[in-house]
Amino acid sequence: MSVKKLLLVSAVAVSLAACSSGPKGQMGGVLGAGGGALLGSQVKGKAKIPAIVLGTVLGGVLGNSIGNSLDKVDQMTMAKTTQRTLEVVKDGETTSWRNPNTGNSGTVVPTRTYQANNTYCREFQQTVTVGGQQQSAYGTACRQPDGSWKIQG
Repeated sequence: MSVKKLLLVSAVAVSLAACSSGPKGQMGGVLGAGGGALLGSQVKGKAKIPAIVLGTVLGGVLGNSIGNSLDKVDQMTMAKTTQRTLEVVKDGETTSWRNPNTGNSGTVVPTRTYQANNTYCREFQQTVTVGGQQQSAYGTACRQPDGSWKIQG
């Protein structure tokens, strides 16, 4: 299968997973796909492209599943913790959140801070634990003029 076909198949799979769920699943799918692609990109040689595609598809499906399992309080708590962490926590330090009503929890760890086009950006690792199952994702967020942090797609 050609690289273009592999990328098309992975894009369709992630799109279908996102379409079959609400906003929670869509966000989880996007973060999971990004994390899976990042992990796949670590493979060397001819297997690199298939590994990226497989990582994207599997990460998107798993992320979609976890996203659908988070309730509104989980989502708000995770978002608030992520925003606060990106704003004030040093690289390498871990912050965590937990919803006592659902038992769902997570962590956020900024891993690298840098400037791009006079804008502060931060790479971070995020974990989410739902029903005892933990998933990890990696992302980058940049500070917006209003002070919020926007995850880069």
